Amino acid sequence: MTNKNPPDQTHYPTEAQRQLVQLHATVGTTQAVIADILEIDLKTLRKHYRAELDQAKSKANATIGGALFNKAKSGDTAAMIFWMKTQAGWREKQEIDLTSSDGSMTPKPTIIELIAVNPDDDSTT
Repeated sequence: MTNKNPPDQTHYPTEAQRQLVQLHATVGTTQAVIADILEIDLKTLRKHYRAELDQAKSKANATIGGALFNKAKSGDTAAMIFWMKTQAGWREKQEIDLTSSDGSMTPKPTIIELIAVNPDDDSTT
């Protein structure tokens, strides 16, 4: 935007601007875009809205985490499994058994038998 306040010009954030910064930072809008929306310099944004920028992701994670937790508590199996994997250390384990049918680790030999075919012999057809 062309109407940005220079970094040295005094900026006085309003409550509405603070809420706007919080909202945009929460949903992942970049700081450069937020500064453009407010028509201020990026340095001014970081100076006057540091708390809103720093806390936005934590607040979003708490909101989404709370919703996931409530789904798990209400019986959503997928949410329960996800929670246990990410919060309780659960993991899926896949085992591949490489032993042969006789219980050893020795592979059974493959026998390849080559049979010569005589092109003049009609007995093979």
